[in-house]
Amino acid sequence: MANNPVRSEWYVIVNPNAGNGKGKKDWERISGIFSRDNIRTHSRFTEKKGHATELTREALVSGFRKIISVGGDGTMNEIVNGIFTQNACPSTDVVIGMIPVGTGNDWGRMFGIPLVYEGAVKIIRDNKTMPHDVGTITYYSSEGQQKRYFMNIAGLGFEAVVVQKTNKQKDKGRSSQAVYLYNLLSSLISYKRPVINITIDGKTITTKAFSVNVGNGRYCGGGMRQTPDAVPDDGLLDITVIKDMGRIEVIKALKILYDGTILSHPKIDGYRSTNLKVTCETALYSEADGESLGHTPVEFGIIPGGVNVIYGTRITQ
Repeated sequence: MANNPVRSEWYVIVNPNAGNGKGKKDWERISGIFSRDNIRTHSRFTEKKGHATELTREALVSGFRKIISVGGDGTMNEIVNGIFTQNACPSTDVVIGMIPVGTGNDWGRMFGIPLVYEGAVKIIRDNKTMPHDVGTITYYSSEGQQKRYFMNIAGLGFEAVVVQKTNKQKDKGRSSQAVYLYNLLSSLISYKRPVINITIDGKTITTKAFSVNVGNGRYCGGGMRQTPDAVPDDGLLDITVIKDMGRIEVIKALKILYDGTILSHPKIDGYRSTNLKVTCETALYSEADGESLGHTPVEFGIIPGGVNVIYGTRITQ
């Protein structure tokens, strides 16, 4: 553990590219609101993919214990991965706040964090904190087995294909809910539903599957509710398995992806557990908090109350 004295100010990590450049464009305004509200900050801009993880580690070694993410769900994901890949302090000593400037802002939506910056800063000033579970996902890539931490929702199958396409367009400066929806609909044409093995609480299910979503949070993809009853501090992962649905069935069911009734569909199953394993004869790719990852075999786990967060509205069962 580091011996540096704990610092009282907030360490602010700004993703200048979040929200098609809103992070950079609006930072002066956000910084001015912090100053007006007498919130002391030390800020850094990210410069590349994964940089928020590095900055978080550096901040914790330097004695910071309060971190604000100015970005989207991906920036928050990188910060959480920084917290869980350092040894300067226990993860439970850290508090995370968010100023949402991303495209989807699904994590902030669950906690009632406004997109209006004055409102988001007020929530940080009010300083209501709660312990938040942290999901884990292990997967494989060309470098062997890898591990990633996530706050909101991770997925396998179709969702990961859509995320991968969307992230490629983000890298080219094209990012919006319309882009995500276009990728969702266009990917339906070519996506094949593989046979997968899902093991939950020691019981294995073999089925053709369209997608598997695993969540601490309720929203993904800019407001879709694929794990609509998830609670971020119950110590459990909510699991939604969309089975062998054809493209026409999926299009007809788009409404229930958004209105919270997805688990009422006869071809969609819901589970709760602390552990999930997925295998597939072909490589089935994964994502977490909108970040594209590697492929099966994949295993999910959970760290109950792994980190503290600032919230506006607290979700209860």
